[in-house]
Amino acid sequence: MDVRYKLPMAQHSDTLPTGQPTIGRRRSYGTIPEANRLGVGVIGLHEGHTLLVALRASGLCRAVAGCDISENKRVEALDASPGLFITEHYEELLARPDVQIVAIYTPDAFHAEHIEKAFLAGKDVICTKPLINNPDQAERLQKCAQKTGRRLQVGQSTRFYEPFQRQRELFESGAMGDIEVVDAHYNHRMDWYYEKSPWTIEDTHWAYLGLSHPVDLVRWYLGSIREVHAVGTITRLGVSHGVKSPDAICVNLVAESGRIGRVLGNYGFHELPKARALIECFLMGSDGSSLARYPDLRMTYANASGVEIEEDYHHSMSGYYFRHELKGMHYGEFCNYLDYFASKLLSGEPNSPDLAEGLGTVMVMRAIVQSLETGQPIKVDQSG
Repeated sequence: MDVRYKLPMAQHSDTLPTGQPTIGRRRSYGTIPEANRLGVGVIGLHEGHTLLVALRASGLCRAVAGCDISENKRVEALDASPGLFITEHYEELLARPDVQIVAIYTPDAFHAEHIEKAFLAGKDVICTKPLINNPDQAERLQKCAQKTGRRLQVGQSTRFYEPFQRQRELFESGAMGDIEVVDAHYNHRMDWYYEKSPWTIEDTHWAYLGLSHPVDLVRWYLGSIREVHAVGTITRLGVSHGVKSPDAICVNLVAESGRIGRVLGNYGFHELPKARALIECFLMGSDGSSLARYPDLRMTYANASGVEIEEDYHHSMSGYYFRHELKGMHYGEFCNYLDYFASKLLSGEPNSPDLAEGLGTVMVMRAIVQSLETGQPIKVDQSG
């Protein structure tokens, strides 16, 4: 166990007593007494407010502090979580000894600064995706992590959503054989997002923002990517909001192994939610295939006999993942990835995606931007 966390060991439980996967049951990464749970401080109380609510279901963590420059967000957080320490000053949150994990949900351009300050304050970090949107900051973060010995978990929520967790379990069981092709997308009309977060128009690129979901999924299965070739366009919706770079992007990716993947992101189209889920990961293996979806709580696969099987967790798990009738909002997956990270801190085992893996994904996204700008295939620099 990491000597920084002198707590009772968490018992990891991803399976039923019979050894069968937890189909239809929320995931548990263990439970320890509430007084011993790792204290979490959240900076960025818009999306971070979701984490504060999600922590009510945690068995390993507890919310102890929140930080935001918006007074309205601070008041809303305190109303939802009475007794929480609330501040507009990040340094005050970092100075608290009851904060062991800092959860970062600030605008993308601030991630590197907030990660570095948390490391230097002796805190481990959860950072929402994209980890950073400026690859030039990668070396600085690597050096800071090495200097301080602190750990980071990238908040790639899609990985920790039930259909994608079940898809991964099926893959790791060997049921699909070797993965030969991965097809992943995140397609979502984003006019509401531009209105909610206008900084995205000037301060980030959709290759780093929305595309971080499917790129991460492809890397999860194919590993290191050696080359990408991307094409893109600006949709009419993007033009109307003043978007400067493509908001519809298609990418072919080649892994070091020679396996291939395809990623699509369209943020200006008219959705067909009954026909296609917002996020999908289609694994094509030597012995079978599977498809996981978000926000649908469904995963479909072909068994060894070629029979198509669909697992639908909506009725059994929507209360955990959604907390209300509206699909989305990330409650369950946020709790999952925080408890997962806490369990790895308590056991001293490695976590994924960690800082190195997250920065590797950033380098793939940088190569995608370069390919969009040049129209040429681009080799991926994995040196960080």
